[in-house]
Amino acid sequence: MRLYEYEGKMILRRNKIPVPDGVVIDKNSFFELEKVVYPVVIKAQVFLGGRGKAGFVQFAENREEAVKKIKGLIGKEYGPYIIEKVLVEKKLDIEKEFYIACLIDRIEHKPLLMLSRHGGMDIEEIARKSSDSIIKHYFNVCEKLFEYQAKMISAELKLEGELFLLFSNIIYNLYNLFINLDCKLVEINPLVITKDKRVYALDAKVDIDEDAMFRHPELKEMGIVARNEIGELTEREKKAKEAGIPYADVDPDGDIGVFPGGAGFGIAALDLITHYGGRPANFMDSGGAPTQEKLKAMLGLLMDNPKVKVIFGARFGGISRCDDWAKAVVQYVIENKPKKPMVMRMAGNMEEEGRKIFEQAKREYPELFKNIKVYAYDTPIEDVIKEAIRVAKEIE
Repeated sequence: MRLYEYEGKMILRRNKIPVPDGVVIDKNSFFELEKVVYPVVIKAQVFLGGRGKAGFVQFAENREEAVKKIKGLIGKEYGPYIIEKVLVEKKLDIEKEFYIACLIDRIEHKPLLMLSRHGGMDIEEIARKSSDSIIKHYFNVCEKLFEYQAKMISAELKLEGELFLLFSNIIYNLYNLFINLDCKLVEINPLVITKDKRVYALDAKVDIDEDAMFRHPELKEMGIVARNEIGELTEREKKAKEAGIPYADVDPDGDIGVFPGGAGFGIAALDLITHYGGRPANFMDSGGAPTQEKLKAMLGLLMDNPKVKVIFGARFGGISRCDDWAKAVVQYVIENKPKKPMVMRMAGNMEEEGRKIFEQAKREYPELFKNIKVYAYDTPIEDVIKEAIRVAKEIE
């Protein structure tokens, strides 16, 4: 379960990791601005990255300016989300930015502590261009970090004196809160040194295992309670949840709607589309022999997304039969007359029957099906994905 930045910082502060002084403001709590010291930073509380580049981190020199900018942010849409709260903090005079994170390495199946002498908005690009700029330390499951180990790791950042000790304490406290709170991720980017040689966590990303929250009553005391696994639901996700459809928006600007078979291939499709230079809009699981009504509802979620330009579909017939899938697609197209092209692949159980259904539909409704391509098992799935990406790029 992802936490808002202000919730993550509450946890950091509770675990002796310094964070800037700040207040959380919504449309009914502007009086909290009396507590802040100007100038301030105003940060929209939302689960998407890139807030700074998108204009959702702003600055104010006084209360009047802060009120104006907060009113301009609250209620505004960022991707699929509506901003309801902002975090207002004292603006810091920054000298140096670092990066630190604790996470689960899904390949090594171990907790991982990562650090870098470089932090901020471009950390991903820095990591890609210079992998040796990232310091990595693996631990065994449930293994805690000792103070002497934290000091040895801090020494790798080439800090001296008081800063060395401050970073040692932060590393020690961060890793152990990661283990103690059953977290999936705790990330500080950036961890900054100010010009007066103080250290602060300027941002905080915390992802907690919702299934383990019953072990941590202190979270409830802080007002953090179980909610949707990823935090807020987009309107499409709410609609999908009501219909019992496993669905998630993954990229607010993604232009390829993903309509796969099972969850496993749904995840693989996201990776393949990204690998070949496309932008998937969503995750979806249409496996487990869903009804035709549910399949049509799944297609509707993709067609109704204004960012989606093309639908990539794939069905490997097993329990879920290809002919049932074909019937649902054909019925949806006839009933809704969508304009968006579809590039799909179908193989497996009842494939031949499914193919005949598509061929008959094309004969009877040639105009409706002229932009719908259905490939067979002998066309590699990579080629189908590349075709979907090509079609998306050709559409203005």
